[in-house]
Amino acid sequence: MEIRNLGSQGLRASVPGLGCMGMSEFYGSFNDNESIKTIHRALELGINFLDTADMYGPFTNEELLGKALIGKRAQTTLATKFGIVRSPGSEVRGFNGKPEYVQSACEASLKRLKTDYIDLYYLHRIDPATPPELTVEAMGNLVKAGKVRGIGLSEVSAATLRKLHDVFPISAVQTEYSLWSRDPEDEILSTCKELGIAFVAYSPLGRGFLTGQIKEYEDLAADDYRRNSPRFMGENFKNNIGLVKKLEQLAIKKACTPSQLALAWVMAQGDFIFPIPGTKHVKYLEENVGALAVSLTSEELTEIDAIVPKGSVAGLRYPEGAMKVINQ
Repeated sequence: MEIRNLGSQGLRASVPGLGCMGMSEFYGSFNDNESIKTIHRALELGINFLDTADMYGPFTNEELLGKALIGKRAQTTLATKFGIVRSPGSEVRGFNGKPEYVQSACEASLKRLKTDYIDLYYLHRIDPATPPELTVEAMGNLVKAGKVRGIGLSEVSAATLRKLHDVFPISAVQTEYSLWSRDPEDEILSTCKELGIAFVAYSPLGRGFLTGQIKEYEDLAADDYRRNSPRFMGENFKNNIGLVKKLEQLAIKKACTPSQLALAWVMAQGDFIFPIPGTKHVKYLEENVGALAVSLTSEELTEIDAIVPKGSVAGLRYPEGAMKVINQ
């Protein structure tokens, strides 16, 4: 397991990391005991970079990590997020980036995570009602107070990143990135590299689509939120499953799984990129770690680009309403 500098403010993190969202919500059923076993196995394998957010559950995913990391906190680079506001039992979401809320949200996360500091604290989405400079200034005050070690942004444009990096140094930007979602290649990747900011790639397996395990829409549980995702619906699904089948053929040639091939591709895009594939099962965690053994030649990278060229995936990556608050 390789441990790299996560940005330029002293954080260090493993490649890959572990996304924990699905352990508590969104992807069908879950089991806390199995999830805790998965977290502990990740630590055993050398994965120290764990990702959560207060809105996952809401709140229950942070509580899960707080329980799982008792006696193990020092082994981890722990990231969480604030700014998307949800009430328990409600799907209604709002945004809050007010400076006073930054402070209260951090205190609540610290309590749930059973820790006295957060390694990487993200603004999950920009609050359209609050100048983001004020939000980031308040986040910087948390660093100065020792409650946070570094700050991050999620789903922001390159122009916004440059502006806010001048307010307080940004350690990392988190955005969806995979063969399935290549928009970051337009501007944000090059901007992060230029400024010495880590890029954290969430959903590097295309929300599970690139694993090859989803063969038809009905494979998704009734309460799986992907049933409402444009890329999993109708003709979009048919188009996208055809792309995955082509990747599966290359994976066979490489003697690896489609998941490992997709992760290896992300990791080959730059040493400042940290994919955080999510899973709640030990066997898939171990499969993902196996991607470290998959090396891709320049010819193979070119072949993959030909199989899944940028723009070939059908459908928006979020429903239209959610698309309005990304890349802000």
